[in-house]
Amino acid sequence: MSPEINKNTEDFDKVLSAIQKARQQVYKKVNSTLIELYWNIGVFISEQVSVSSWGKSIVEDLAHFISQKDPELKGFSANNLWRMKKFYETYKNLPQCVKKLPDTWLSVSWSHHRRIMSLKTEEERLFYLQLCSKQNYSVRELEQLIKTSTFERTMIANESISGQVKSLPQNTENVFRDSYVFDFLNLPIIHKEKDLQKALINSLKDFILELGTGFSFIGEEYRLQVGNEDFYIDLLFFHRELQCLVAFELKTDKFKPQYMGQLEFYLEALDRDVKLPKENPSIGVLLCREKDTEVVEYALSRSLSPAVVADYEMKLIPKETLQKKLNELYQLINRNS
Repeated sequence: MSPEINKNTEDFDKVLSAIQKARQQVYKKVNSTLIELYWNIGVFISEQVSVSSWGKSIVEDLAHFISQKDPELKGFSANNLWRMKKFYETYKNLPQCVKKLPDTWLSVSWSHHRRIMSLKTEEERLFYLQLCSKQNYSVRELEQLIKTSTFERTMIANESISGQVKSLPQNTENVFRDSYVFDFLNLPIIHKEKDLQKALINSLKDFILELGTGFSFIGEEYRLQVGNEDFYIDLLFFHRELQCLVAFELKTDKFKPQYMGQLEFYLEALDRDVKLPKENPSIGVLLCREKDTEVVEYALSRSLSPAVVADYEMKLIPKETLQKKLNELYQLINRNS
């Protein structure tokens, strides 16, 4: 690289940045136009099927007509036209989705929509739509989130999270999981805390995807100095939306009530010595190999610190197991309301 180019690198970066930004805007515009088009085609076909004699053969004729009249048009096969009809019919009865169409649907690609449409419940579809729209997750990342039952694990956490966390000034809904799935780690069944910590750091991209929206990694073995002693937090994150520090403590055995004392001490030190004045109170996550829900509830009931106790699995949790747990929680809440 010549000295002249080196001299102008900063200006060149500005031009490159402008090009990349414009390209991204063009992509978003093209995508939103296509999604809106597919929606309108879906509306038209659905209405024709319901009020006239349109059926499978007519839609096949339409696909053939389009390909004959404009051979350069791709993506309008009979199967895809039926998918557009399903696209409209899947979401037409969701007023909250329709209301957010410009912000949520139009920013998500057709491949994302095709996968999300296959989900069973309206609540689950809306959850993943909003997640992908907000975080720009790829289709591969979306597939991983669905495979690991992120929706169910998040809903369980929303219902069972401690009152101290719910009473925080920021909205913690959909932020934490009841269980975390680390199926991307190649660890033996029996492992040490240091091994778990090292493996999570080495797979940081997958770990942050599993943690969810908004987490930014600060450091491992984060040092806190209190008096003349040093203490170390296993993993420290900052959550952009919650605007607070989130401390993760790792335990490779079953949850024990005495673990809460250590976590509460760390949160106190973070709030006194690390937290900025404009930031919200720190939150702690105690990540254990397993937990007894009733023991956790007792331990958290007297705690004044905003803490989450979750367990982790090294393999996928059966979706049926999570759905059963979620349904039991809903039933308990309904009985107590």
